[in-house]
Amino acid sequence: MLHRKNPFQPAARQAKHTAMRPTPSDTPLPAAKDALLTALGQRVKTLRAKRGMPRRVLALTANISERHIANLESGAGNISILVLQQIAHALDTTLPELLGDDATTTPEWLMIRKILEGRDTQALQKAHQALTELFTARAPSERTDRIAFIGLRGAGKSTLGRLIAARLNREFIELRAEVTRLAGAPVAEIQALYGSTTFRRYERQALEETIKTHKTCVIATAGGLASDPSSLHLLLSNCFTIWLQATPEEHLDRVIAQGDLRPPADRKTAVEDLNLVLESRAPFYARADFTYNTSGRTLDDTLAGLMGILAQYGVVAG
Repeated sequence: MLHRKNPFQPAARQAKHTAMRPTPSDTPLPAAKDALLTALGQRVKTLRAKRGMPRRVLALTANISERHIANLESGAGNISILVLQQIAHALDTTLPELLGDDATTTPEWLMIRKILEGRDTQALQKAHQALTELFTARAPSERTDRIAFIGLRGAGKSTLGRLIAARLNREFIELRAEVTRLAGAPVAEIQALYGSTTFRRYERQALEETIKTHKTCVIATAGGLASDPSSLHLLLSNCFTIWLQATPEEHLDRVIAQGDLRPPADRKTAVEDLNLVLESRAPFYARADFTYNTSGRTLDDTLAGLMGILAQYGVVAG
């Protein structure tokens, strides 16, 4: 962290003061004594998990030491507002949302927040449904021209998506492939060079173009699409969505079987990380029109089950 010189402080005293001052990246911070710091740390950890962003990537994107991020997430990070702004920017969010209060922009937001304040989950779900019907007014049966699969990596979105597209005689769209086409670079390269925020922007553009140019199709999304509320709303409003579920252990086994070596060597750590990501994204995945658990099912059984669900909604081969 850079220390600006105080022009009104003698040089010798300034140098002594600066030399004695520990930096956040070099010295562990004391244990948290404030509930706000604890809540803030948990909020950062949850937002990072929802976006599928490892701690080292957040540290690199925000230009902050990884140890400082670790201190913050543990509730011991009494950091400056400017550093917090860097973290919010790296997570593609705002300071109010990072602090747990995103409904502060207009009087209307404040009044809506007041109405919803203290409501339980069931009441909030009813409110969401009412707002969705008010502004979209499209029932699931009216969105079946486009079928979209959401869920974590290893859920079977691409495999099942291709098979169902073939059964229905529709085009299959892999959003990650569309991102590569738009950006002119592989997804891994985009994320490594520019971060997940840039990838999410390309993903949103790919989804917008897919909806605009394909009246009927089957779409496989990336696991982290749910971390972008605008993309998720666009998907839910224009597609019949299915959340493909599986246990974290099965997700990991499927990813490894596909030759993806990204999961860490420590299986226990990998499963714990997947549990955290799933916990943070589950409320968003749950907005799908239908949830289908693939755990313990063969590919043929899963395919038959999904085709049966689609048939109930009047989806037939074109």
